[in-house]
Amino acid sequence: MTTSASASGSGGSTASTRHTNRLASEHSPYLLQHAHNPVDWYPWGEEAFQAARKRDVPIFLSIGYSTCHWCHVMEVESFEDEEVSKLLNDSFVSIKVDREERPDVDKVYMTFVQALYGRGGWPLSVFLSPNLKPMMGGTYFPPDDKYGQLGFKTVLRKVKQAWDTKKETLEMGGTLAIDQLTEALSISAKSTKVSEDLAHRCLKQCVDQLTSSYDPKFGGFGPAPKFPRPVEDCVMLYQHIKLMESGKDSEAQELMRMVTHTLQCMARGGIHDHVGGGFHRYSVDECWHVPHFEKMLYDQGQIVNVYLDTFLITGDSFYSSIARDILDYLRREMIGKEGEIYSAEDADSYENEGSSRKKEGAFYIWSSEEIDEILGENANLFKDHYYVKSSGNCDLSRMSDPHGEFKGKNVLFERRPISYMASKHGMSLGEYTKVLGDCRRKLFLERSRRPRPHLDDKVIVSWNGLVISALARASQILQLEPKDMVFHFPVVGSAPSEYLQVAEKAVSFIRGKLYDEITHRLQHSFRNGPSKAPGFLDDYAFLISGLLDLYEYGGNTDWLHWAIQLQSTQDELFLDREGGGYFNTPGEDPSVLLRVKEDHDGAEPSGNSVSAINLIRFASLVGGYRADTYKQTAEHLLAVFEARLTEQSVAVPLMCCAADMLSVPSRKQIVLVGDKEAPQYKEMLAAAFASYDTNRTVVQVDPKDTEEIDFWEKINPNIAQMACSGPPDLPAVAHVCQNFMCSPPVISSDELKNVLNKK
Repeated sequence: MTTSASASGSGGSTASTRHTNRLASEHSPYLLQHAHNPVDWYPWGEEAFQAARKRDVPIFLSIGYSTCHWCHVMEVESFEDEEVSKLLNDSFVSIKVDREERPDVDKVYMTFVQALYGRGGWPLSVFLSPNLKPMMGGTYFPPDDKYGQLGFKTVLRKVKQAWDTKKETLEMGGTLAIDQLTEALSISAKSTKVSEDLAHRCLKQCVDQLTSSYDPKFGGFGPAPKFPRPVEDCVMLYQHIKLMESGKDSEAQELMRMVTHTLQCMARGGIHDHVGGGFHRYSVDECWHVPHFEKMLYDQGQIVNVYLDTFLITGDSFYSSIARDILDYLRREMIGKEGEIYSAEDADSYENEGSSRKKEGAFYIWSSEEIDEILGENANLFKDHYYVKSSGNCDLSRMSDPHGEFKGKNVLFERRPISYMASKHGMSLGEYTKVLGDCRRKLFLERSRRPRPHLDDKVIVSWNGLVISALARASQILQLEPKDMVFHFPVVGSAPSEYLQVAEKAVSFIRGKLYDEITHRLQHSFRNGPSKAPGFLDDYAFLISGLLDLYEYGGNTDWLHWAIQLQSTQDELFLDREGGGYFNTPGEDPSVLLRVKEDHDGAEPSGNSVSAINLIRFASLVGGYRADTYKQTAEHLLAVFEARLTEQSVAVPLMCCAADMLSVPSRKQIVLVGDKEAPQYKEMLAAAFASYDTNRTVVQVDPKDTEEIDFWEKINPNIAQMACSGPPDLPAVAHVCQNFMCSPPVISSDELKNVLNKK
């Protein structure tokens, strides 16, 4: 039960007398935000289930996350309310779940709500029988009836009445719902092979569907609210290169124009934090102007990779500078002392130290007067550039600020390209960008004095994996920037190699804190210790992807060795060897009623899509039967989802890329042999990554490192032989192999570029 205590508020108001419930002993920031509600919350677990069975009352399950705006609203309106709390405490067992800590539990009940009502979201509010079967549910409820929507108090009374009068009917309905979902989601492949033309069909269909939804004015695919869904850009870039290779230049350039316009509009929009770097969750309007202000780690890592890829294809350093902007934001704000990378920053914060309520965007928005005071003589230039007005600038769309919450406030937004604005103000581009950078630094320092949004310092393996990939890739790709490139705040201008060091520290933290060297298993997350939740499919798949990039771009075979170990554990825990594909959970927790095979590439890619690509990459690194096994597992996985790839390809864009990658007869191997610290070797390595090529594998080997040679002898003797048979006196030699043939040894970076650029 809750007890009285004196404490300060977390998500909403501050009261002199507070309650303390069971959540106070949890580690999750989200659960701790609710530890002083008068609601008698339980964490997910047997204690709560037993209490519901003993009292013979339904369970109220509330699922959210610590940076969720509407979760905060429902807490203030309902969970801090004494009347609501009494209704919950008297007639229900209330359980609070952090969706980021327990995505397996969230998946079960979100699937139920989406199946029942056609939509879902957070906070997720579900009523369960004591045996955990869902009976009814929804998302956010206001406390009282209004605008035709039932209020939470009414809902609670109706659920109690229904439980008291027709409990058996409700329980039977819950059991039936789970049975039907289990049957619907128990997908298996009829064959271990995919159709010969699947790759071409699904890739073309996916791109055609995205093209038809493209917004030619503001970029992006689909209407507002606009989310940066990086997998959409990934499939467009992938198809762009395929069209270029087949001589369809005009079609290819049209796809490229869509991607570049989208990325430019995003970078100039308010969804991009111009002062501190990084991207907010989504834009509420069609022009990427007014965002929902939370910042999620999974967005940052994926967006970096899209900007890096676009830089590789275009050579335009605008895109590389945005990639740096995000990575430097992460280094400044989101990385702990031991290299761990945190999860998210909240949308809401106090306007000042004396405020009693948090407001969305308070940390990020500005009045015209504030900018005048801070920037002085450069204020007018800055305000003109970022469309700052005394009346406020959230007026570009009727969707930007429908309730007038930002009246008199400004979300920084670049309406015109920087070159146009420099010319307008009669300044050189270099001079103009320097002034803007200096202004942003001053605003950053001033903003730092404001109350900060809540930081969710939970470390999630899967999301760290996405960022580790971006950091590793940046360490090589950014070396292609012009040597005289000048950087302006919030971009730091670090040496690209520093990003590799950040990636390796993050991996070392996960290996040291969240990996069992005996069982070879991961835990899902860390905050003041490992979470109770095991590693899920996404944790393994995304981390393996990051480790493969860390090896290819950094050259340390320890990471490749660990990736192979993790893939073996992933196969053991999640692989459906008979039906194909991977389940999302190990299936060892009886309280998790559904075990599904995820395929949707949404805000995060699906674990199955990433796993398919991982397996294809592994197949080009190892030799013999191991390579065949990896490819067969990948094809069996894709066979499971062939209907989805054929009928709803736009839902699985990354899996469409995987299907095409599998169809390529032979991946290009670049085997780079030599002293990894030698300048010539580093030049050759940079040349290997100087172009966009998703069907390329880079192998780095030092022939004088006996441990490395022993490693390759075990997993691919051909590479070991190649490494040991080259000229011993050269610092670097490259072998380019494809279709069971290798080019003559290459000994210079220019020569390597020529070989790789041959069609």
